[in-house]
Amino acid sequence: MQIEAFKAFRFDAEAVGNVGNCIAPPYDVINDAQREQLYQKSRHNLVRIIKGKTNSSDNGQDNQYTRAADYLARWIEEGALKQDSAEAIYAYVQDFEVAGTKYQRRSFIALARLEDFGQIVKPHEQVLYKPMVDRLNLKQATAADLGLVFMLYEDRQKIADRIMAQAAEQQSLIDFVDEQDVRHRLFAITLKDDIEQIVKMMSDKSCIIADGHHRYTTGLTYLKESSNPAAKYQMLAFANMYQDGLIVLATHRLAGNLENFDMKKLIEELGEKFRITKFEFDSAQTKEQAEQEMLEQMRAEHDKDESAFGIYGSDNAFYTAVLKDKQMMDSIVPDMSPAWKTLDVSILHKLILEELLGIDQEKLAEGENLQYVKDTPNAIADSIAQIDAGQMQVAFFMNPIKLQQLKMVTEAGERMPQKSTYFYPKVYTGLTINKL
Repeated sequence: MQIEAFKAFRFDAEAVGNVGNCIAPPYDVINDAQREQLYQKSRHNLVRIIKGKTNSSDNGQDNQYTRAADYLARWIEEGALKQDSAEAIYAYVQDFEVAGTKYQRRSFIALARLEDFGQIVKPHEQVLYKPMVDRLNLKQATAADLGLVFMLYEDRQKIADRIMAQAAEQQSLIDFVDEQDVRHRLFAITLKDDIEQIVKMMSDKSCIIADGHHRYTTGLTYLKESSNPAAKYQMLAFANMYQDGLIVLATHRLAGNLENFDMKKLIEELGEKFRITKFEFDSAQTKEQAEQEMLEQMRAEHDKDESAFGIYGSDNAFYTAVLKDKQMMDSIVPDMSPAWKTLDVSILHKLILEELLGIDQEKLAEGENLQYVKDTPNAIADSIAQIDAGQMQVAFFMNPIKLQQLKMVTEAGERMPQKSTYFYPKVYTGLTINKL
């Protein structure tokens, strides 16, 4: 993959104060409540640009996209955003903890020549129309790369990792801790030899899009529609798959707005293709115990490479469902690879969501029946609470995708169902901005 250094626009502490107050999570994980919190953090918080508020009076000349362009231009004009004087590749270091274990993930930010999907750039998830239109409208208005596309590459020699480790011994450009206690640090790699080593290392690499499929696809669409030669390149973050800090967590599913839904009927129908284990409870204490037993069995089956789900539907029980016969998907999706057929998310979507609950691709695109819940510390409890409150009807708890499965599916040229992976932590928006 062809990459190069660039001069990023970055928030200037002398103008904005605490730069950490200007940075935001990716647009697609920001809900309305968090957006309000980010608005209050700083008048320069990037949420105003990447996910600005809408007004009832919005029209073609005044809307969230035109206001985003105005914010960007004004912040550059007043010096809140300044362009670096030297070209750099930026080392992005994230320190975090998962289940009591500490990790560090390193990635580098550079411009990369956009490639159509194929041997060089491999997507792994489906994209949806509405987010695509939204991101394209924003890019057309601002002519800027604001959020990062998170890419995976393989380098056993760890050339960039060594250079990033050396850069991390210097003074950081940014150092802040987010609400999930993830520490984000940014360092500039400016030595010509270091940049050339990374560029050379990447020249024969192919990459998997780990996160940011809509943003990358937007870049391709914008390139085809734009006469701007700078549109040939997009700002991406690259992480070596040969590092301990590359963590994939699960994304759970909550189903709702289902007509004539019957939990008892669902469990009975599941029993035809899945081995069902029921964990009943009759009090808050036994409920917590039943939940833990479900999760433990899910993980045990996952360790044995079995396809297993946890299920909760507010009938005083948790369940695990383990696929009885791995060949069952052959007749459902005969044209897909063995790797795709054995993905938990593929099995869930085809054998349960589509076949039993009627949530097909069209309904998935409408977004009325399924809610995706990333496996944050409170994800399970929050999902159970939504079921108990009657806001959703049934929860499906997932095990995470394994990196080997990700590689096998992308090598087969296939895409997983949407929201199959959750690379933790998210790469934040606003550390670097590339103005086209």
